Amino acid sequence: MNPLTEQEAPEAPADETPQPYRHRWIALAAILGAEVMDLLDGTIMNVAAPTIRDDLGGGLTGIQWMTAGYTLPFAVLLIVGGRLGDMFGRKRMFLVGAAGFALASLLCAVVQDPWQLIAARALQGGLGALMIPQGLGLIKQMFPRSEQAAAFGAFGPVMGLSAVGGPILAGFLIDSDLLGTGWRMVFLINLPIGIVTLYAAARFLPESRVTTRPRFDLGGIALVTTGLLLLVLPLVQGHELDWPAWTFAMMAASVVVLAAFAWYELRRERSGRAAVIELSLMRKPRFLAGLLVALVFFAGTAGMSLTLGVYLQAGLGWSPTRTAATMMPWAIFLVVGAILTGAVLGAKLGRAALHLGLLVMIVGVLFIRFTIGRHATDLTSWDLVPSIAISGLGMGIMIGLLFDISLADVEPEESGTGGGVLTAVQQLGFGIGVALIGTIVFGVVGSHAASAQASREAFTDGILRGLTVVIGLLALSFVLAFLLPRRARDESETP
Repeated sequence: MNPLTEQEAPEAPADETPQPYRHRWIALAAILGAEVMDLLDGTIMNVAAPTIRDDLGGGLTGIQWMTAGYTLPFAVLLIVGGRLGDMFGRKRMFLVGAAGFALASLLCAVVQDPWQLIAARALQGGLGALMIPQGLGLIKQMFPRSEQAAAFGAFGPVMGLSAVGGPILAGFLIDSDLLGTGWRMVFLINLPIGIVTLYAAARFLPESRVTTRPRFDLGGIALVTTGLLLLVLPLVQGHELDWPAWTFAMMAASVVVLAAFAWYELRRERSGRAAVIELSLMRKPRFLAGLLVALVFFAGTAGMSLTLGVYLQAGLGWSPTRTAATMMPWAIFLVVGAILTGAVLGAKLGRAALHLGLLVMIVGVLFIRFTIGRHATDLTSWDLVPSIAISGLGMGIMIGLLFDISLADVEPEESGTGGGVLTAVQQLGFGIGVALIGTIVFGVVGSHAASAQASREAFTDGILRGLTVVIGLLALSFVLAFLLPRRARDESETP
């Protein structure tokens, strides 16, 4: 037996600096491999879905559910996945989730009808929710405080490259028809990534166990899952269905169910019984502030992605490959910004680095808006490159440090749950941003189409309004960031 599989990185008390784990950087690569699989599958369908529908059949609803079938279970089960890691060990749950995700990807590649694919995508999403939240807890366990900013900063480049590279990879794999697999290769590509991730995780990830294993709270799991499902389902589908009354009824019901969940968990805590979420997390102002900033910030970034993607493809008639290539400077400069934050800005500026990143991103989006307004009739990829690069740089500066600061006060035994909650809020932010900006953009386009045609002018009008809302969300994030601590690792600072 390999002795590395038996190693454990010790959980340090809250007032002590964790001892560095010898293989922490290789272990981080395994965690990032899981992030790559998740982000590829979250974006790759934007290009692949029409080809899949042509092959398997099904209507527009089927295309919607090929994406939503993954997003819904992923978002609603993240908190549960984080709790399972706290209970049964983060490494164990990471391995189960990664192995299951790879097998579910294989299942996606061999389906024969659209509803089989939707079911397989749902399985992928659920296993992704088991895999992803363990990484944040393991980082806090493996890395000393002095290195955690750099470790969290690595998520920025990976998220950016995977999100932008997903559609490009999908187009290449489908057009190449490797081994005659066609669209099925967009799922088969997860197998080599999954195998490498599993090997690195099994060999180099440390095991983590809480001192006292809590019991499973089935009632709390049922309530939080139902409440989030009632919220996320209409957010994902509402703008596609022109917001029927049932979408608002479901969102209202989600508030009631989530309030009942909070009441139920409080009662369990008072009686000394197990809870799904450590309620101590909800008493940490810094953590709550981080959740609020993440919700608003990721709503803005998701809205920006939707805005540009819809405009360049539906408005200007660009191909998915050209659209993705135009967005590539965003990913490149996101990496630059994340490296700057991890190496210099995070340690020197602390919270001020978040504000700097947001200001740079606001300038970039303002520049995008100005460029589209000025070149509405003759816009080229090169016109957008400078403003997209500036936006990516600002996002890179912001994103890595945001996770580090948000989890600054979370104790080691809470980190799995905390990571799950933070990632769930990130996904909710994506859903809210897509719903909000999508309603604005498509509402304007639809009103123009009724009187004339859904022309370039109609799309330009809608996109300019959508970008205005994105700027507003980023500005709100700037204000809310003042609620965060000045420095993520300042032990002398009072929460």
